[in-house]
Amino acid sequence: MSETNSIINTGLRGVTVASTKISHVDSDASKLIYRGYLITDLAKNTTYEELVHLLLFEKLPSQAQLKILSQRLASERAIPETLIAALKTRPKTALPMDVLQAAIAMLANHDPDAAKLTKDNTEDIAVKLVAKIPTIVAAWDRIRNGMEPVPPDTNLNHAANFLYMLTGEKPEDQTARDFDICLVLHAEHSFNASTFAAREVASTRAHMYAAVSAAVGSLSGELHGGANSRVMEMLITIDSIDAIENYVNHALDSGGLIMGLGHAVYKNGDPRALILAPMSKQLGERIHNTKWYELSTVLEEKTKAAFKARKGIDIYPNVDFYSASVYYSMGIPIDLFTPVFAISRIAGWTAHVIEEQFAGAAPKPALYRPSSAYVGDYCGPDECAFVPMDQR
Repeated sequence: MSETNSIINTGLRGVTVASTKISHVDSDASKLIYRGYLITDLAKNTTYEELVHLLLFEKLPSQAQLKILSQRLASERAIPETLIAALKTRPKTALPMDVLQAAIAMLANHDPDAAKLTKDNTEDIAVKLVAKIPTIVAAWDRIRNGMEPVPPDTNLNHAANFLYMLTGEKPEDQTARDFDICLVLHAEHSFNASTFAAREVASTRAHMYAAVSAAVGSLSGELHGGANSRVMEMLITIDSIDAIENYVNHALDSGGLIMGLGHAVYKNGDPRALILAPMSKQLGERIHNTKWYELSTVLEEKTKAAFKARKGIDIYPNVDFYSASVYYSMGIPIDLFTPVFAISRIAGWTAHVIEEQFAGAAPKPALYRPSSAYVGDYCGPDECAFVPMDQR
């Protein structure tokens, strides 16, 4: 293979484009680390608010720091009435991720300091976006269903408040805690496509709203976001345990995929899935409906066995496999699974924008400008002889 052909369409896989202190994915050891801390420890012991402090301000907060940040987040949850009015003009069939991307861009119009490129201001915008994105998602779901948005409740924590704004009912404490853990698990994952999109835009010295809008656009693509939505759609299609084996065999015979199993990075299992699987079981037991958990476990078992028999390899569930049944059991609409991902990942995206733009307190001069290998078109790699209009 020529050097040119080896470069084209690699998707930058295996190419190191920057250094980061924010997170590390250890594929061989199946570890996910946020600023030095294992995700398993963080999910067990922290809240999403603590996690936001860790990602944005580089350390776990003291009680006093956590109180300040929690109050800031709660005070910034409301979105402008003019933005709510704009959401009401959208077609009810508009894709939630498209609505979210547009709304984030519009938030910049309501922030007179949007283009002020200082570290302090960029951090302030990060906090605003962490606070407001859940409000946008919940407001749009209610608007498209002919209901008025539910104003945020400043007495609830970040996770519980979103579920409240979505349904109009305060969630049970354990359900709110489960959702809080889900937010922690999805908050950051190193240089994935949406994070790279945010950093690339940030490298131009665009403001935070522009960078995050780009990240949301990247996440809307089916090769990045939406896997857990397709997992849930798959479970609904299968519907019964008796249908699983035929479904798996048909999918593999036809070259298809079993969504939620396998990962582009983790080779020996996704540590987040190990936390979500028992959560799905316990949540199902609380709502007296374990069907989706049971379908998931048998589907995992049958798919693992089929892969081992056919290909001689082991395959493991990723974060999307059990988060599907978790979100569905919480009453979250399937097409909001990816916006919920954004509600969590905004902490990681904004941390990366800050890291990309600032070294200390001064803007960094870096600009992403990769090279490409020109291979030409119908004239080949050489120049085309120009043909006048009357001779074409």
